[in-house]
Amino acid sequence: MCFLKIVFTLKIGKEVNVMKTLHVIAFILVIVGGLNWGLVGLFNFNLVTALLGSIPMLESLVYILVGLSAVYLVVMHKTDCKTCMAMMKSGKKK
Repeated sequence: MCFLKIVFTLKIGKEVNVMKTLHVIAFILVIVGGLNWGLVGLFNFNLVTALLGSIPMLESLVYILVGLSAVYLVVMHKTDCKTCMAMMKSGKKK
């Protein structure tokens, strides 16, 4: 069991897996960051700046969240990735 796994119950009685939600948010932010870098590289167009350029602090916050999301996904990859988990269970290394 991962020490970071946090499960809490809402007042309506549903369990919400915070780590799964965090993973999904991090994944979406990394995709947004990757697409933005692709646009910058191909067309010299920064979508984040185009959308948030008038609010520099918010633009910086987006970049910080994308970077933190990438770090989170790198650190948590082995515990989140089903392919890696299957390889670890079978004892195979690639």
